[in-house]
Amino acid sequence: MNKIKVSIIVCTYNRDDVIGDCLESLQNQTAGKDDFEVLIINNNSTDGTEKICSDFLNKQNNTNFKYFTEKKQGLSFARNRGIRESGGNIISFIDDDAVACKEYADEVINFFSEYKHADALGGKILPEYETGRPAWMSVFLEPIMSVIDLGDKVKEFPKNKFPVGANMIIKKEVFEKTGVFNENLGRTGKNMLGGEEKDLFYRIKNAGGKIYYSPKPWVFHQIPDSRLTKQFVKKQALGIGYSEKIRSLNTGKAEFLKSVLKETAKWFAVLLLFVFYSAGFKFSKAEMIVFFRYWVSKGFFASKL
Repeated sequence: MNKIKVSIIVCTYNRDDVIGDCLESLQNQTAGKDDFEVLIINNNSTDGTEKICSDFLNKQNNTNFKYFTEKKQGLSFARNRGIRESGGNIISFIDDDAVACKEYADEVINFFSEYKHADALGGKILPEYETGRPAWMSVFLEPIMSVIDLGDKVKEFPKNKFPVGANMIIKKEVFEKTGVFNENLGRTGKNMLGGEEKDLFYRIKNAGGKIYYSPKPWVFHQIPDSRLTKQFVKKQALGIGYSEKIRSLNTGKAEFLKSVLKETAKWFAVLLLFVFYSAGFKFSKAEMIVFFRYWVSKGFFASKL
């Protein structure tokens, strides 16, 4: 690989409450401006996001920051626009509600300098709850809040696990081999569909790609109280289930059958967790584990949402 340059892509839609924190963290990187660029992809925001980004770019000497508007609505469209506009050979995606550590770009460069055979990387994602972690939250549900912590050592991602959008990094050449994000999957506006990340990483794995975890390029993921209501979790769980149905059907009947079997098997694990938490008098955790799996299954087997 030639000299490593990181393109950090921040896709945003109506997040004027948090996008400023994200951009400020990327402005304060220890890496030199020649080593990374930041691409802001505004996906038709209707709030104050555009003004915040414009003011940020005008007031600061951010020569390595670029701003684009993607008219096609949908996160996958926005991410693919970022890939097309990028000038780096390493592509990093950070959510607009994430705050990167100041060594983020340097740590990405250090990783791919050492692990030259790696194709993709997922960094540690730590939660920053607005008013504290709710009693019903468990380590088994935190991943739905884009929380990933696999420890303090570099390792390959375990089977059936993969990086998530708040902090995922991929070699640009990988997209040329396996394709970009599936634009039939992923969030569009305020809907809660997804699956585009899982779809991409499955393609990378099936092509023999190596996907790693590293704790060093870490981010905080801001989690407001509005995302911790039962109604929000229900909407997200339904979207997760329905998106997995679409993803697996698009892949083929065998993949869909595999997903059906996996969804069924997960109920056995859920029942064990229900007993475990109930025995420890952690009833809110036990209840939410069951509700969440029920909503995912309902979404998976629904004809439409």
